[in-house]
Amino acid sequence: MRERPGVGLGLALLSALTFATSGTFARPLITGDWSAEAVVLARVGIAALVLAVPALLALRGRWPVLRRNAGTLVVFGLLGVALAQACFFNAVRYLPVGVALLLEYLGIVLVVGWMWLVHGQRPRLLTVAGSLTALCGLVFVLDLTGAGRLDPVGVLWGLGAGVGLAGYFVIAGRVDPALPSVVMASGGMAVGALVLLLLGLVGALPLRAGTADVSFAGHEMSWLVPIAGLSLIAAVVAYLTGVAGARLLGARLSSFVGLTEVMFAVLIAWLVLGELPSAVQLLGGALIVAGVALVRVDELRGGRAEPVDERADAPALA
Repeated sequence: MRERPGVGLGLALLSALTFATSGTFARPLITGDWSAEAVVLARVGIAALVLAVPALLALRGRWPVLRRNAGTLVVFGLLGVALAQACFFNAVRYLPVGVALLLEYLGIVLVVGWMWLVHGQRPRLLTVAGSLTALCGLVFVLDLTGAGRLDPVGVLWGLGAGVGLAGYFVIAGRVDPALPSVVMASGGMAVGALVLLLLGLVGALPLRAGTADVSFAGHEMSWLVPIAGLSLIAAVVAYLTGVAGARLLGARLSSFVGLTEVMFAVLIAWLVLGELPSAVQLLGGALIVAGVALVRVDELRGGRAEPVDERADAPALA
């Protein structure tokens, strides 16, 4: 369908926007009684439960499809959910959040390399230019000038998060078209939540939660409000639209569109928390958009490097 790239771009942007709300929702919890790992577990665990019923309805009893893709769901949950988030939140124990984000988003370079080495899709000049432009913009948006010396342990955790992020885009972009997107999102988050829970039970991750009121957007409110935002907006909507968008755009382009998450995160922090972005950060946002545009132009000029099967389901429940 000719309109699918446009729909995919819109879904990918919506995914980046909703993913970007996670930091704003999580901050009052993490600065309170909650550990970061407990916040992540609540986020993906509740989201998996919310999507369970729509996922079952979308399958319509086609259990062979689920069995055929069981391995893909497990790998998606391990890489795209558990590894990416566990590594990122461990990275921020040793590094500034900006540095950890930059290391995680180096995963887009891994996506380009994977598509080249494994699928023979050699990046053309515009894609390379878009990659460099977007990464430069990411550096400006994160404003890393005061980062100081980097802890090598944190760097390793950050690179692990990048591997998980790359896995998220590659797997979501090449999943069986017979598997509904909502099943992919729900199943992946269920696997990720189970892995995080097991890591917490064996002491590898600290799981600490509380029920005290939190301060959010200048108001005192129940801890349930940010948890609901994390689960429904930053997980249910984010993962569902992200998987659907990646299936329509392909792994490479969707990973570059995902870079806009950092720009959205800065704008949301400005609107909700009053953290005004600097001129350098605004310049970085413009460079990210320019880099995504270059990659998109390259896709249009060179034809679809990652063709989408016309049997692919509609983004939500079809």
